[in-house]
Amino acid sequence: MRSIVMCCRIAPALLVAMLFYLPQASAVTLDECIVTTLRNNPDVRAATERVQAARAAIKEAQSAYYPMLVGSTTYARTDNPPQAFMMMLNQRNVSMQSDFNNPPDTDNLALSLGVKYRLYDFGRRGLDNEMAKDGAAISQLVLRGLQNDLIHQVTRGYYSVLQAGAFVAVHEESVKSLEESLRVANERVKAGGAVKTDVLNLEVQLAQAKEDLIRARNGVKLSLAALNTAIGTNLVDSANIPAKVEPPGARPPESEDLSVIQNRPELQAARKGAEIQQTALRKARRQYMPTVNAFGSMDWNSDVSTDFERSYIVGVAAEVELFDGFRRGAAVSGASAQQRAAAAEAEKAASNLRLDLTSASIQAGEAWDRLDVARKSIENAEEALRITQQRYQQGAADLPELLTAQVGLTGTRSRNVAALYDYWIALSNLERARGQLVGRYSKGE
Repeated sequence: MRSIVMCCRIAPALLVAMLFYLPQASAVTLDECIVTTLRNNPDVRAATERVQAARAAIKEAQSAYYPMLVGSTTYARTDNPPQAFMMMLNQRNVSMQSDFNNPPDTDNLALSLGVKYRLYDFGRRGLDNEMAKDGAAISQLVLRGLQNDLIHQVTRGYYSVLQAGAFVAVHEESVKSLEESLRVANERVKAGGAVKTDVLNLEVQLAQAKEDLIRARNGVKLSLAALNTAIGTNLVDSANIPAKVEPPGARPPESEDLSVIQNRPELQAARKGAEIQQTALRKARRQYMPTVNAFGSMDWNSDVSTDFERSYIVGVAAEVELFDGFRRGAAVSGASAQQRAAAAEAEKAASNLRLDLTSASIQAGEAWDRLDVARKSIENAEEALRITQQRYQQGAADLPELLTAQVGLTGTRSRNVAALYDYWIALSNLERARGQLVGRYSKGE
């Protein structure tokens, strides 16, 4: 009897120690997992490269403000009268004695250096540059949104591993308790105080508990695999996961300030996308305006046997499309529709993010309530099992009553473990919905 009582008293203490007070020396922290994820995760690397590509697009748009220089060289040989005459003329080699209708084979080596510069285009280059900058800003916001979600995924994965390990401890305690009950039942059968079916039923229950323990241990392996996949490298294993988790603090607020969704990168990106479409509409309307370009070239021509003769040309040209098959009108109509669609999508994003925040707040409150109920009921379940074990040993309780108490305690401990880590996951989800996670791990902090 004393051994059963001591087992009941020690088991909860062992479980608490495994959950809260046994960190390993080389344990990996949540912060280390997150920092490694933001460095190694392939999705983050891909999004970072897209940011670099968008920044390169800004430089590409800015290149329109610089003159364009083009160099070329051409060698030609002909006996075509007009072309031969122009070659000799460029070479300053025309002779009135020549038979222009039957020229000899004429060679020409031409070197040319041309320049072209757009003087004015009614702001179209500026609008291209503005859209490129907004596109780079969107790429950066998409990256931050990805990081915000990924930090929550890693946090959820990290606590899921701890939760799976805690489930293993719960099932180990269940197996130990059932083994002790089986020992007592065998002693009672030998003493004639119990029937053989008690032993058989306990052996069946013990086998079920061992199967649950096997599943729980496999759950740890699966949780570790999922966490390392999110991290992008095999950082965490069963040897360096801590068994400690801080106790929860105060209850999360009952309601949220919905204006905090303004911090969400997703909403900022949607609004920036609407701005790009507005700029694209302005650019489409300016396609009706002319462009003014300056141009010039320096040319050197030779018949390959004498020195090069130099010539040049400079000028200014204004160009306007008088008719283009209604292309510009269609472009304006399309850009206008795209602008309205982007504005509607920004409104939808705001509505979805408000719902996301409200849902996350409700889930966090629910997780706290579940945890509060589980913490209060676990002591009752432990005391019920202790009393039932004493009564069974004394012959005052039958086996079904003992098994009910045992199953009740295991279920209560499992719910307590689930509620504890679900609460921390819900808090992370709430911070994600507020757009606050990524700020903690941004560069420079």
